[in-house]
Amino acid sequence: MTEERLIISRKTNNKFFLMIAVGVVLLIAGIIFMAAGGGADHGEGHGEAAAAGHEAASWTKRLFVNLWLNNVYFTGIALIGTFFVAVQYVAYAGWSVLIKRIALALSYFLPIGGALMLLVFLFGGHDIFHWTHEYLYDINDERYDPIIAGKSPYLNTAFFLIRMVIYFALWIWFSMWLRKESINEDLNGGTNYYHKSIRISAVFLVIFGITSSTAAWDWVLSIDTHWFSTMFGWYVFASWWVSGLAAITLTVIILKQNGYLKMVNANHLHDLGKFVFAFSIFWTYIWFSQFLLYWYANMPEEAIYFIERLGGNGGHFKWIFFFNLIINFVLPFLVLMTRDAKRQMIMLKIVTIAILIGHWFDFYLMMMPGTLRTDAGIGFIEIGTALIFLGVFLLAFTKGLSKASLVPVNHPFLEESVHHHV
Repeated sequence: MTEERLIISRKTNNKFFLMIAVGVVLLIAGIIFMAAGGGADHGEGHGEAAAAGHEAASWTKRLFVNLWLNNVYFTGIALIGTFFVAVQYVAYAGWSVLIKRIALALSYFLPIGGALMLLVFLFGGHDIFHWTHEYLYDINDERYDPIIAGKSPYLNTAFFLIRMVIYFALWIWFSMWLRKESINEDLNGGTNYYHKSIRISAVFLVIFGITSSTAAWDWVLSIDTHWFSTMFGWYVFASWWVSGLAAITLTVIILKQNGYLKMVNANHLHDLGKFVFAFSIFWTYIWFSQFLLYWYANMPEEAIYFIERLGGNGGHFKWIFFFNLIINFVLPFLVLMTRDAKRQMIMLKIVTIAILIGHWFDFYLMMMPGTLRTDAGIGFIEIGTALIFLGVFLLAFTKGLSKASLVPVNHPFLEESVHHHV
């Protein structure tokens, strides 16, 4: 089997740089609007903040929250690339061999995500996380919070940073290790690298199972420090997982349309479509299970999370609450229900783009009510930051794709993947 190398043209890279440049311009415009308007980006949020009786959020706070939101979202997609490959190895899957290099390349963003996560927390932690304020733990201070103080053995800055470094160190190490074994297999052949990759993947999946949940608690759940959910780790994983699947599927389609991945056929697309369809339902199941238990129990300390997003904050997030369900469940469920739809590139393209946008909004809804409250909006700062991250992510991802053959030429299950039929 011959190698298939991806060549990233100067024109393509320029598009990514242009995306970043447009994002920077929009971000600067949003900051100027907020500075000029005393806290509103393009007229959004300021009036509501005043009506709610609290001071409008500064542009720095809004910037840090948006940096955190996008970094958590794109880091999750990058991590899912390694998780996808590990699952395929442990399951002895053959169908996915032709697309595994795409999933492995997603992890090229992880070092960038790790560095940004550390910097944003060090410089903007107080703006994102209420629990970082020292006065909450001082029993002599009138602002002392016994609930947050009770969580201090886990929620403290030093331990938080240690965990963050450990997460990224492990994720990056295992991603590089799996990639190294895969490339050595290309060069030397044999089955030793394959069997070693299975063992590496098995260990990684155990580590992923723990760290993906604790990272979700640290980076997302602790924003709403008083609230708790035993399902939250699963919920964030489900959102990351379906976003990662959508990213892999969309990349396969774009490469296929540009003359690459010649051996990938409708059967591979069908399996990817089934994954996207099934795990959109899985995400909804987790969403509904979490929502139903808290809403039905109607205990104030539990239901507050959903009240803030559904009816609280003057209904500021209500449209996103329902939009979230429509774009992340109703659309993929209805569009991908038939066998034919899962085998058509145009249908998959529409659904995967919608899912990637929809789950960005999912993370938006997880973070904004607990940080910016009614000052949150979809303005120049939000769009600009998202474009910058997308551009940087695509530069890292395409670099990863071009570093090795798109087809793992000596994988023992390559022939099975080439002749895959469902």
